Amino acid sequence: MFQSFQTHPISILQDHSSRLLSKMKSFIIAALLPLIQSAAYIIPTSSSKTVSPPANNRRALLQQSIAGLAAALTLPRSATASDLQDVYFGAGCFWHVQHEFVLAERNVLNRKDSELTSRTGYAGGFKTDDEGRVCYHNFQGVADYGKLGHGEVVGMTIPEDKVGDFAVEYFKLFGDKGERADPMDKGGEYRSLLGLPGGTKHPQYQLVQAAGEARGMILKDGKGNDPDTLGKRIVYVMDSNKFPFYQAEVYHQYHNDFLTPAYGKEYNNLVNAAVEDGRIKITGCPS
Repeated sequence: MFQSFQTHPISILQDHSSRLLSKMKSFIIAALLPLIQSAAYIIPTSSSKTVSPPANNRRALLQQSIAGLAAALTLPRSATASDLQDVYFGAGCFWHVQHEFVLAERNVLNRKDSELTSRTGYAGGFKTDDEGRVCYHNFQGVADYGKLGHGEVVGMTIPEDKVGDFAVEYFKLFGDKGERADPMDKGGEYRSLLGLPGGTKHPQYQLVQAAGEARGMILKDGKGNDPDTLGKRIVYVMDSNKFPFYQAEVYHQYHNDFLTPAYGKEYNNLVNAAVEDGRIKITGCPS
């Protein structure tokens, strides 16, 4: 689980999944009811006589029940809470990366603005301060993420079976040259890294590896507090259970980057609803 979120967007997605499962249960019961009713005709009565409906009626009821059950079982399955996983991706400044993963959530998962989970943050280091904080550079020197060995990342909550699709989107960030979009930013804080539960042992890791190799990238086990990857085409793979995600300050969320035209007020204002409904938390870091 992300350290900054005990009630993060999984709870919102759980609600959608629960409603869908409830509808599916009702549909299956409705499909089976005719079969149950037809079976009632052949249950022995108290007088030990067996009453059977006409053969044509039995056949029609059975066909109706089978067809209804088949339809229920072929309904598209939505991600349940157990399918959803916290992952993170980093490639230089997290402002640009967040914008690209917001687009990925919309395009790959068809999520609405109220369902977006992409959040800027920090990961890949061993330490926090005594209060469990990891913060951006600040004049007070409080829990500085660089000094604590972390890099800038974007965390999100996605279905496990979509990890490969999001890896494809991630490696697109490196372009044909295998370099992050902002090579002007240098240092371990801007290294390339991704975090999965279990790291290279994740069930979908082969898809992640294939997506990286298709772009000429080299995936390595992250050890924590790893150095910059600039000019090396390296991406560190972290076990997010050992190296969790720490959400960044609110002012870093849905921020414009300095590489492209402004993303627009509609994008920037997504932070307001996310704070209001609890998808983004107040970190307690200096502002």
